[in-house]
Amino acid sequence: MSRVRSIVWPQVVLFGDSITQSSFDSNGWGAVIASKLARKCDVINRGLSGYNSRWARIILPQIVSNSLNSKNVAAMLIFFGANDCALKDKNPQQHVPLEEYAENIKAMIEYLKTVDISKDRLILITPPPLDEAAWTKECTVKGCVLNRLNAVVGQYAQACVRVASECKVEVLDLWTLMQQNDQDFSTYLSDGLHLSAKGNEFVALHLFRLIEKRVAALPFILPYWADVDPLNPETTLLESVNQ
Repeated sequence: MSRVRSIVWPQVVLFGDSITQSSFDSNGWGAVIASKLARKCDVINRGLSGYNSRWARIILPQIVSNSLNSKNVAAMLIFFGANDCALKDKNPQQHVPLEEYAENIKAMIEYLKTVDISKDRLILITPPPLDEAAWTKECTVKGCVLNRLNAVVGQYAQACVRVASECKVEVLDLWTLMQQNDQDFSTYLSDGLHLSAKGNEFVALHLFRLIEKRVAALPFILPYWADVDPLNPETTLLESVNQ
């Protein structure tokens, strides 16, 4: 058999905290996007539950490097802030000061440029709003006091938007979108912090619009089954790989 080239799937990389890690759960926003991009891209989940931007900045070179063949990254999401905004006096382990958070996001953008992931392929995502009443109940169950405030989450979201503007990177501002027109944003959250089924649907809808622009020109990988010559499938399949 003649040697053929390996098939290289372009990649969409999701880099974030627990909201990203759980995005491949049933009907999660990451799973929805992966389904929409089947046969065009591999959607890679690099969500790290409980992580903040300080830890993400440290670990990013081990997540994305030249060894990942970063030139194949069609789009990359950076989705941190929900843990950074934890109140320092209530949750010092996860808390990251506001200005450091902004600097960490900038540093990650700059690092990705060094491994040839250009800014036009990046999408920042702000943390969603916090339902304080529901999160208070969750904290009580866990044996702690309320350790986040929606107004503080908003400051981190605004910092993320500011970094996106300064770095000329696209941003999905969930904190603002989920509260527009005085809507009841609590329905987007399962426990006050993490996404509900409706919240996952919301994120998938708005995020896919941004990702789609970056992958629209990518071809469908391997021929549609009805286009395969049943009498000579090798010709159809292998020619498509070697083109």
